[in-house]
Amino acid sequence: MFGCLVAGRLVQTNLQQVDETHAYFELPNASTINHICVFLLGTIPFPDGYGATVHFFWPGKGFQLLGMLSNDKPSAIFRLRGTFTASVTTTPTAHQFSSVGPEPCSSMDVTAILGLAIEPLVQIQQALPNAVAKLPGPTDPSKDSALLAERIIKHLFTYINSFIGDSISPNIDVAVPMSILVKWCESLLTKIKTTGTVFLERDD
Repeated sequence: MFGCLVAGRLVQTNLQQVDETHAYFELPNASTINHICVFLLGTIPFPDGYGATVHFFWPGKGFQLLGMLSNDKPSAIFRLRGTFTASVTTTPTAHQFSSVGPEPCSSMDVTAILGLAIEPLVQIQQALPNAVAKLPGPTDPSKDSALLAERIIKHLFTYINSFIGDSISPNIDVAVPMSILVKWCESLLTKIKTTGTVFLERDD
């Protein structure tokens, strides 16, 4: 039902099922992971009203809720670089995925876990904003209004340039259809509600 792709590696479909609503992927050499994508294979949809929360386990840090998948959002990309770093390794103990986990290993060869839990969408929507706010990270732009505004403006310019091209001189005024701004605004609000402001940290 699920697939997992670590940037620079082959697609993983070796999902290990814990029970009817919980499953996980093992991610060897996790210290080298920058971005990870998890997605539905398209063979089995979620039951109506259900989706899946995506959890990441890093030895020594426990599980963190990254985001979610649903029939309307069948894939998601998460940036792990700068958020999870090598530390003293241990196995998970107090979580719904506690029956699985990597054996203690060298910090140079850490095995992480990407866990999936099928839950009602109402429950996911209630838990996700709080979980995203708790994710560790080097900088949280939502706590710095000037930085947040700068990144939102940069996001808007990047979006508009995708329609009009970068070859236009900055000294020339270009009329931008209101429909483009409306689409950008809707897209921005949807992303913020789904993943917080994490996506604004991307350099691309």
